[in-house]
Amino acid sequence: MNTIWLLAVVVGVSFLGTGALRKYALARSLIDVPNARSSHSVPTPRGGGVAIVLSFLIALPILAWTDAISWSMALALLGAGGWIAIIGFLDDHGHIAARWRLLAHFGGAIWALFWIGGMAPINVFGHTFSLGWFGYVFGAFYLVWMLNLYNFMDGIDGLASIEAICACVGASLVYWLAGDASLAIAPLVMTVAVLGFLIWNFPPAKIFMGDAGSGFLGIVLAVLSLHAAWTDPLFLWAWLILLGVFIVDATFTLIRRLLRGDKVYEAHRSHGYQYASRKFRSHSAVTVAIAAINMLWLVPVAILVVMQYLDGAVGLLLAYLPLVLLAFKFHAGELEIAGNA
Repeated sequence: MNTIWLLAVVVGVSFLGTGALRKYALARSLIDVPNARSSHSVPTPRGGGVAIVLSFLIALPILAWTDAISWSMALALLGAGGWIAIIGFLDDHGHIAARWRLLAHFGGAIWALFWIGGMAPINVFGHTFSLGWFGYVFGAFYLVWMLNLYNFMDGIDGLASIEAICACVGASLVYWLAGDASLAIAPLVMTVAVLGFLIWNFPPAKIFMGDAGSGFLGIVLAVLSLHAAWTDPLFLWAWLILLGVFIVDATFTLIRRLLRGDKVYEAHRSHGYQYASRKFRSHSAVTVAIAAINMLWLVPVAILVVMQYLDGAVGLLLAYLPLVLLAFKFHAGELEIAGNA
């Protein structure tokens, strides 16, 4: 199938699928009702992220059959992504204890690492280091953290969708500039899969993504980053930079909550982006601002790293510095009190 036609089919399936899932959620009363820990004020159907999952996963065998991606890559994404989406879907419809969810998450991570061959050697200050068996351990924790932080960051209209689109478009641009444009096909398919959903999810959202969608996006983007590193170790640095807004806000918030002794698995609304949305009384303003940070700051830094004008570690620190300052400014991880809410 011609790539343009495939992208058109994927965005169409995602858009129509989201509409169908909205009707399903309304019929089954799968509604997020606002409470004290919510960032929204209107009851809204949830679970629309399943459309992203289905439209992306359906495309993978086609990409593999046409040699656009390897079968090992397709199997890694199909198995890990599909499994995480199923766990999220079940959690959306009821409740799975945190310990069982975490065990399932590691299961998905191990599957993905098996098919992509673990973690590629990393490049730091011009030196390449092979992680060996430790790469599987570190890689599993990386994948599990990325899928969970994506879940944590899916808290206001359009944000998780915009982040995925910006990261995938940025990665595709990085690949093209580095002369590895063939790597861009999977991120581009993900871009249009999310775009079809975003039409329904952009503020004010008509449907939410749900755990099935957010966890799926987190692990797929993380697998794409580890897979790309086998082509060029600098691509991993680029992905870490491109996903910097989510990584910094989620990690900063988690550390603060751990130090305070909070139960980190309990719902809260103390992320920096949540404080920002309340401060400006707008989901769209925060979502658009984060899109601008991604495209105008993080993408250029990622390009400088891949084009070897900056070392990967230096580029990461440079990219993250203003993000950390923003986390401080918007009280990421702090208890919600009258002065900072």
